[in-house]
Amino acid sequence: MDYGKHRAPAEYEAGEGCLTTLIRIPVRIVVLVVVLPVRMVWDALAVAARAAHRSLLRPLGRGLSWLFGTLVVVPAGWLYESVLTPLGHALRWVAGAVFVWPWVALWRYVLVPGARYGLVVPVVWLYGAVLTPLGHGLRWVYRELLAPAGRGIRTAVGLLLRAVLVLPVTGLWRYAVVPLALAAAWLAEHLVVRPLGWLYREVLTPLGHGVARLLDGLARGISAAAAGLWAAVVWLVGTLLVAPVHRLYRRVLHPVGREIAAAFGIAWQVAGYISRAVGRAIAWLARHLVGAPVAWAYRTVCTPVGHFLRDRIWAPAGRAAVEAGRAARSALRSARETVRQARRDAWRALVGGPGAAEPREPGRPVARTLGSTTTVPSVAPEPEISSPGEKRAERG
Repeated sequence: MDYGKHRAPAEYEAGEGCLTTLIRIPVRIVVLVVVLPVRMVWDALAVAARAAHRSLLRPLGRGLSWLFGTLVVVPAGWLYESVLTPLGHALRWVAGAVFVWPWVALWRYVLVPGARYGLVVPVVWLYGAVLTPLGHGLRWVYRELLAPAGRGIRTAVGLLLRAVLVLPVTGLWRYAVVPLALAAAWLAEHLVVRPLGWLYREVLTPLGHGVARLLDGLARGISAAAAGLWAAVVWLVGTLLVAPVHRLYRRVLHPVGREIAAAFGIAWQVAGYISRAVGRAIAWLARHLVGAPVAWAYRTVCTPVGHFLRDRIWAPAGRAAVEAGRAARSALRSARETVRQARRDAWRALVGGPGAAEPREPGRPVARTLGSTTTVPSVAPEPEISSPGEKRAERG
């Protein structure tokens, strides 16, 4: 349970009435009665959530993490390393062999030689052997023949156009159009512009000034009347509405809200102390009524019984099971050897003497002897001195 720092008591304004002082303690008591169950439920839920997180969520998270790693990450890594990577290398090689290498070979061994020897070399030869001399010849013809002829033709055509078009048009503009335009401008200035200017200065301007003064006076009168009306409305609203509301808020609502907020804060702190005391009492009772007897029973009863079962029953039973397994394996080995020897004797009795071939099972090879050249590790060596009976059998 987290109880924050103690907050300093709220500073109350000077001049509080006795009514505020009288209702402060009852209000705080009522708020404490209301807040205490909420704070205790909150603390209980916080403790339960912490315990559930420690006992359930962490093991569940570890289990899910292990399960995800075992079922998803490890198979995905194996699939990527063992299947997708070789498959990607193979697909890259196949894609290179199918889509890249043929185009590279086509470009390198077909298109580049074809373009070089089929297009570039003939074009270079045509440019150097045909087009360059032809261009030089055309340039000489232009400079030596066509350019002088063009300059002469341009001079003749210019003189002809000047005599036929430019001189008549210039004379018409200078001696006919310009004098007529000047006369028309003088007539327009003396017959139209000056009378219109006199009419604007002497008639329209004084008339406009008079109308503007009249409208300005009307606007000022209307503005003064509206300002007075607005001031009256503001005074009425401030006197009849704002001032009572402000006084009600300052004298009633603000002190009541401040006392309720302070009461809730102090009640929350006091409820925290009470809840902590109740929690400690419950923990003490659980420790002495449940934890101590269970611990005593575990130390006094369960531990000696478990040690007795482990030392007197499970350990001897395990050793007996190991010895029984060893004896069973030895008996099976002896029985297997006896069966193998009986089969060899039966085969010799049916087929013939000791020189007859007999079926053999793959047995354990023996180590190298004086008469052999093969060494087999981890096998028992054969005796290097044979018995006298075997020597006599070999001599006979």
